[in-house]
Formats: sequence, C-alpha cells, structure tokens
Amino acid sequence: MAQQTSRRDLLRSIGVAGGAGMLYSAMGALGVAPVPDVRAEEYRAPQSSDFTLTGRSGKKVLILGGGIAGLATAYELGKAGYDCRILEAKGRPGGRNWTVRGGTKLTDLDGRTQTASFSKGQYMNAGPARLPQSHVTLEYCRELGVALEVFTNQNANAYIYHENSAALAGEAMRWRTAKADVYGYVSELLAKATDRGALDKELTADDKDRLIAFLRNFGAIKGKADDYAYAGTDRRGYSVEPGAAFEEGTVLGPVPSLSDVIASGVGQRFSFEFGYDQAMLMFQPVGGMDAIPYALAKAIGQDRITYGAKALAVSDLQDGAEVTYEDAQGRTRTQRADFVVAAVPPMIMARIKHNLGADITAALKYAVPTPVGKVGLEYRSRWWETDEHIYGGITPTDTDLATIWYPSYGYQGQRGTLIGYYNFGANAVAYSDLPHAERVARAVSRGVKIHGEKYRTELDQSFSVAWHRTPHIEAGWVGWPSQSGPEYALLNKPAGHVYFAGDWLSHVIAWQHGAFTSARKVVTDIHERVMAA
Repeated sequence: MAQQTSRRDLLRSIGVAGGAGMLYSAMGALGVAPVPDVRAEEYRAPQSSDFTLTGRSGKKVLILGGGIAGLATAYELGKAGYDCRILEAKGRPGGRNWTVRGGTKLTDLDGRTQTASFSKGQYMNAGPARLPQSHVTLEYCRELGVALEVFTNQNANAYIYHENSAALAGEAMRWRTAKADVYGYVSELLAKATDRGALDKELTADDKDRLIAFLRNFGAIKGKADDYAYAGTDRRGYSVEPGAAFEEGTVLGPVPSLSDVIASGVGQRFSFEFGYDQAMLMFQPVGGMDAIPYALAKAIGQDRITYGAKALAVSDLQDGAEVTYEDAQGRTRTQRADFVVAAVPPMIMARIKHNLGADITAALKYAVPTPVGKVGLEYRSRWWETDEHIYGGITPTDTDLATIWYPSYGYQGQRGTLIGYYNFGANAVAYSDLPHAERVARAVSRGVKIHGEKYRTELDQSFSVAWHRTPHIEAGWVGWPSQSGPEYALLNKPAGHVYFAGDWLSHVIAWQHGAFTSARKVVTDIHERVMAA
C-alpha cells in the first residue's frame, strides 16, 4: 500500500512538472501503462487507467457536430471516461458521410425538396465513397466491426471520354486501349532515342540494352529490325473475343496515329491511379459508407447525441465553456462543459456568435469552400455489366459531368445505381442552379454520348446532392490558400477552452482519414491538458 501511494505521488509530481507526455512515459516505465511500439503511430487513445494513480478524472466535453471528427472525438475521449455530449444540427450522424437510400429526404438552402425513391438494396454514397488501404479509417472499421468490400477505383474496361480534345474527340476509349496506345508510343519513341544515341551521356551500353528490353515489354513494341515500332497488340482489347475451336479472336483496331494519341490527351488520365490515396486496392463498407458513423454513434451511446441541435453561440469561460443552441422543437437551451470541440465546417463556425476573438473569425473565413455535386442514377438493368462488361470503376470525361462511377456492389443483380456526375467548382455550381429534374436531364444527355440511348431509356430513379447548397454543411470540403500561415496554425490550437477539429485541419482534406486524425490530435491535446492540470 505504501509503495502504491509513493508511486501515485511520484506520477503526480511528474505530471505537474512535465505534462502528460512525460507522464505517459513514466507510467510506461513503471509498468502501469502500455509502452507504444515505436513502429506504430504515435497516437495512443486515452484510457480510464490513465487516471488511476493521478487523482484526476475525465471532464465534460461538448462537441459541436456529429460528423466523423465529432464522433471520433467523443468515441476516443469516452474510452477514458470523459462525459462527452454531441450537438448535431441534422437528424443523423455522419455529416458529409451520408448514404442516400429510398425514403431519404433533402431540402436544400433554396427550399427545394427531394425524396429518394431508390429500390430496396440500392443506394448512393453522397459524400465519401472509398477508403484507401493506408488510411486510419480502416482501423476504425476493424475496431467497430464495420464489414468491408473492395471498391473498384480503376477498371481497365471503363472509358475515357474527351469531346474537347484536338484529336479523337467524341470517341469513348476503353482505359486499357488508351493505356496500351500511350505506353506503346512512348516506349517506341524512347527506344528509338536510346538506340540512336540520344541518351549516351546518361546511359552506359549495358544500361541502354536493359532500358530497351524494358521498353519492349512495357510498351509491347517490336524489335530493332522494325525500328521498335508500336503497332498495337491484344492489350488494346478485342472486337471479337477469342473462343472455342478456331476462333482466335480479333484484336481491336485500327490503331490511331502517334500524333492523334498525343493530341487526344488520354495519357493525362493515368496519373490518377498513381495517386497515393487513389491506388488500388480500395474499400467501402458493405451496405453504404454511413455504416461508419452509425457504428461510432452506437459505440458512443445514442443518448449522448442530441439531433436537431443548431448551435447559436459559443462562449469561452474562465473555468470552461458554454454553448447556446436551438433544439429540434425550437427552444433555446444552454449547456456548460469543461471543454468545447467545434467539429463543424469553418464557414459555419464563423457565423456562430462567440467571444473567441476577431482573429479566430478571420481564420475560419480564410478557408475556401469548394462546391461539389453528385447524382445517383438507378437503372432497371445493369447494362454496363451485361452489354459493356464494366464491373465497377470510373469513367473520366472532359464534360461537365467530370466522372461517371459504376457501382462496386450488387454485381450481376437485376438493378444498379451509378453516379452520373461527381463534379466540382463551376460545373457543380452550374448543376446546382437547376432543379433536380433538369440536373438529371443534363447529366443523362452527356452520358448518352458515351453509353448510347440505354443510358436514358433504362433510367428509373435518381437523387442529386449539391453539397454547397446543403444546410449545415455548405461545401464538399474546404481548401486553404496556405496551410503554413497564421490562420491554419491558430485553429490548430485551443481558443481558451474551445478546440477545433475536422478534415479541414489536416493535410488529408476531403478524406475521413483527415477527420479522424484531427480528432485524435484534439483528443490528445485535451487529455494531456487534463492530466497535467
């Protein structure tokens, strides 16, 4: 007993003198807290045992916003016994993590209302729709028991469609065909240049031989006797598939010229699949992305989330913070807590009355909202699979659709729902200016150019979202003119007892990973502050 008292006194002294970071290290050295593996992430979730020998306890925390950052903050602090309460303006958790199903209703800032009529089992992920392997989001899916399936982010059978290019305009080109031609011609040019001595200063004779061997394989080009010509191979695809007996298949042709391939601009699309956050494999929760926020809400406790609560004012106090909000019945209420975490979009927070200072308001307004739009199109048949052999994937275009997404669930079912546009900036604004029916008509008129009349005749249901016209959110995401300036730095620090969290306070903006990691930072900051008090 005396040894335990001595240890408690020692830890209390260390916490006061060196803060929670030093306290954690001491607890690990004494064997009363786990020592994190140096190969793992630095984040360590707060635990109730952190308070055992310190005489401290968890505090009350009010969280504005039930999106991923707000939910993650409550979930992580809750592990250590903090009394967390979430005030969410909408009637559901998740924020931009929103899955639209039959019966989903949306009234936008213009007063226009839609009610989704998707069939049972059909849905669209109106916000985030894919999860990279490297993102911490997958850790939460594992921890919360959210089942995953593969999201097909890149498909060789999808198309690239350019109608404003200098060559091959208006021709839907399979991704595999475009890649074969671009890689083939680039390999031909580089092989010729290497063989003719253009790279002699950079390469030894052995290097040149090895490079040419690589290029012959990479671009499927011919040998030196044929001047390394690219003439097209079965990598382009088939117009007649190989089959039984004597059916060898007919390789797709004719091959466009080098000049046309370059002028078409299709090669500019390939960098997408090289992106660190876009490379396959990618994943999605089974049944809809909102499985993540609903799992978080369940783990937190539904009684700790107040829906329909619109924040009106935030006040930093000498011994805590206070939030005034309007509840779902229109009544004004006030709650006090030891800390407040504002996990709402910055332009929304900038309009909430507060006493945090003009510099905070200016910093919140410094972030630039990005208009984003999506439309889900449910079809009576999965013609993209049966007729065009496209199972998931994305078709990029240079039209105002930006992209068409084919569903990565329900393969070979009777019906299917694809994303008919996922656009940004001026294109998203142009679509949002239209009533829903006109948005759909405009999108379908573009899609017909790629897929033919079935894109129109097989359409059954639809639902569109303009995030910049969606109440309490008002953007797909925000961008910063600079993340190295004082505005970004200011909001990554507490304003008294008020903290800020969200993907917009990370370097992974527009991904749930950014929201989770921002929440983890705030959780760590609050816990260290409490432990050191």
